[in-house]
Amino acid sequence: MSQPDRLPGSPDFRIKLLKGDGEAHGHLLTEFGGNGTNQFLLKEGSVVAAEAWPGLGEHSRRRRAELRAGGALVDAPSDPGRPGTAPHWVTTRDITCNSSSAAAALVYGYDASGPESWRTAEGHPLADYQSTAWRAPRKAWLVRGSNVSGHNLVRRLWLEEGIISLAGAHLPPVEEKDPTKSTLRRFVEEGYEGAASYSQKRGLVDELHAFLTQMRLGDTVATIGDGRLHVGRITGDAVQAGSPGSLSNLRRSVAWLPDSHPYEELPEEVQQKLSVQHDVVDLTSVLDSLDGLAAGTGRTAPEPPDGVVGLSDADRPVQRELSLPDVTEAFAADLLVHDRAWLDEIRELLLDERQLVLYGPPGTGKTYVAMKLAEYFGGGPEQVKIVQFHPSYAYEDFFEGFRPVEDPESREVAFRLTAGPLRELADLASREGNRHIPHFLIIDEINRANLAKVFGELYFLLEYRTKSVRLTYSGDDFALPPNLFVIGTMNTADRSIALVDAAMRRRFAFVELSPRTEPTAGLLVRWLKREGWDLEPARLLDALNSRIDESDFAIGPSYLMKPGVYRDGGLERTWRTKILPLLEEYHYGDGLDVAARYGLDALREQHGPA
Repeated sequence: MSQPDRLPGSPDFRIKLLKGDGEAHGHLLTEFGGNGTNQFLLKEGSVVAAEAWPGLGEHSRRRRAELRAGGALVDAPSDPGRPGTAPHWVTTRDITCNSSSAAAALVYGYDASGPESWRTAEGHPLADYQSTAWRAPRKAWLVRGSNVSGHNLVRRLWLEEGIISLAGAHLPPVEEKDPTKSTLRRFVEEGYEGAASYSQKRGLVDELHAFLTQMRLGDTVATIGDGRLHVGRITGDAVQAGSPGSLSNLRRSVAWLPDSHPYEELPEEVQQKLSVQHDVVDLTSVLDSLDGLAAGTGRTAPEPPDGVVGLSDADRPVQRELSLPDVTEAFAADLLVHDRAWLDEIRELLLDERQLVLYGPPGTGKTYVAMKLAEYFGGGPEQVKIVQFHPSYAYEDFFEGFRPVEDPESREVAFRLTAGPLRELADLASREGNRHIPHFLIIDEINRANLAKVFGELYFLLEYRTKSVRLTYSGDDFALPPNLFVIGTMNTADRSIALVDAAMRRRFAFVELSPRTEPTAGLLVRWLKREGWDLEPARLLDALNSRIDESDFAIGPSYLMKPGVYRDGGLERTWRTKILPLLEEYHYGDGLDVAARYGLDALREQHGPA
């Protein structure tokens, strides 16, 4: 009998059994099985679990029994050093299986996903080496183009010419119509050697695979430009061609809908998906919401012209210096800041220090101000990532580390190097052409974590932005890009948290937001005037804070800047359920009647009605 042909390009795959040290080995074959996927060769000498689990399918159970009876599966030698381990079999010859999943079931003794169970020595799943399997009839995608090497292609190219694109600057000609991830990984490893980190390469492979293989005609596509969401339908296959500055070498034609949608008015679930920091993001989970946005917007845009349209000379890449936009009167008015000079100082601190902390008691708007500052100085929400620290947060969560990943079917656990939010944002900020674009990381409740544990060797980089360090896990030489800014927030009323250590204080500028000083002191008055409400809540809040001895426990105006406060009984309800409980905690054990001292009746009696 002739030996079955190995699928060209198929590497050796392995499965490590859950119990014991045995491994099974095999590779894909050119012949197809009954389910339309490639057959799989389980190699001689592979170790197989002897126990058949109750969930194993009847066909697989019968196949194991036949191989056992025919002598293809024999008892594996026992290991005297591991008494009590589960029994195993070993294959005495090569075994051709109908599919990789059939081979995995044979090895495990229970049904399992072959494309995910079989992995290369580097840990890549077999799925990366197969053509695209079944996918949903229609999917939705986000493709980013508002900042490609500093150019807004959405405005200057995509909407005008009816396309979406990826740079693909170092990608060789791709001859396959639906290239596998393994093919693209080889191209990326060769073409981007020395030009991208491991995390950037892995992300690039995923993005290219989605763009070239996963996307289909009729899929919904969305992009963000100038703070607005644009939605359309993919109308053409992927085309690869040269482009000026190599900004758009990979293209698909798109019929854009004529109307766009302000980012801040999008449904919450759409905003959450749009916050994922990759150039191509699967939005299928919010496809219904996107269809709802598109409904009633009129006819689709005209069919795009044939051929590939290049950028003008004015759109060629130019090197720019990093800067933050000047503070405008409109921005100061939007934040209700009393004096634009305060915002000018924040801008200068960010340029000088790159890191600052907004600290103060609860309700002073620290997180809100941090987000507004980041979006304004960064040019939009796409350059902003938010994380919240907590006592269990660690370096592996924040930057990178080997994280356990479990296969949902086989229950096999493998540890893979995974990038955290800081690493992802740093890679995005350091891309070629992005280095003059400010990117912001907001760390909410920065003092809730063990900061030395979370930052590790990054402590050094926060102070020395022009230096690099060797990373603990990946071994890469890493430096924080100069266009990455960090804004932390810190609640000073949380007495369960120790003070920030001196090393962190030296690396951050600290800006106080206090109800007793501007810009927070008069914020509620300015907001009430803008909204057309009576000023009594501001007078009551000032009276309340005048009775609180410790400034860290003063009450901020945010509690009284919500519409519910100004419905019937809303002020009394907010005071009773939001403000007084904070003060009861402050005076815990003092024996003070909090309602008698801080209640609305007491304050109104002293200061008079509105």
